Amino acid sequence: MRLVRDQSRLIRRTPAIEFSFDGRAVQGHAGESVAAALWRAGLLGLRQAPDEGGPRGLFCCMGMCQECVVRLDGRNVESCRLTVSEGLSLSRAGWNR
Repeated sequence: MRLVRDQSRLIRRTPAIEFSFDGRAVQGHAGESVAAALWRAGLLGLRQAPDEGGPRGLFCCMGMCQECVVRLDGRNVESCRLTVSEGLSLSRAGWNR
């Protein structure tokens, strides 16, 4: 039983934009963060922890914790602060000490 009537058909999406993550095509929407698009695509492990190497992903979703960093042009960037753009090519981030 739903407490609130299903309103998903009322959502108006901005135009779809395709980018890639680890060579996989991912669809986002104009104005959306990369983190939100990756989460919706089921890609939750965005980097590896520096000590034990376990998967890390979204945590604060506002650019403070750096758990969601991905690689863009050879540098680590927070996916929650990066907006999707057509042809963007990202990969999982390692952690350089």
